[in-house]
Amino acid sequence: MKFQFWSVGKEHEHYVEEGILSFTKRINNYYPANWIIISGPKNASKLEANDLKSAEGEIILSALKKDDYLILLDERGKQFSSEKLADKIQVLANESKRNIVFLIGGAFGVSKEVMKRADLTWSLSELVFPHQMVRLMLSEQIYRACTINRNEKYHHK
Repeated sequence: MKFQFWSVGKEHEHYVEEGILSFTKRINNYYPANWIIISGPKNASKLEANDLKSAEGEIILSALKKDDYLILLDERGKQFSSEKLADKIQVLANESKRNIVFLIGGAFGVSKEVMKRADLTWSLSELVFPHQMVRLMLSEQIYRACTINRNEKYHHK
């Protein structure tokens, strides 16, 4: 199984980059993992929100492979405890899923087509966070789930 972290927007900001890269490196001790930053369309600043979501959605859908398992991060999604997230990751591994894509959409969210394509919609919280912080929290939570599944002492409960 492989993890891909996709985020629509700019490259990692310096204030979170070190943490994102550190947790991603740690995740690689369990599963191959990498980040893909998806640039929006060139005329993004001239587009209305729905048109921008549609254009970004086309880019996302064209990059996804048929058998990719897409986990969309959205504040309206399902919330998990750290242990339940670890359980979900273990289930996906047991089902021999090859490529798990965690998607952080653009500033206005994602298109309806991307929402329909998602295999799971996950909410880190009912709160809304800056995309850069979501990247850091996502990488930390996936690392935490990996350590839980291996009974390592990173997660204290």
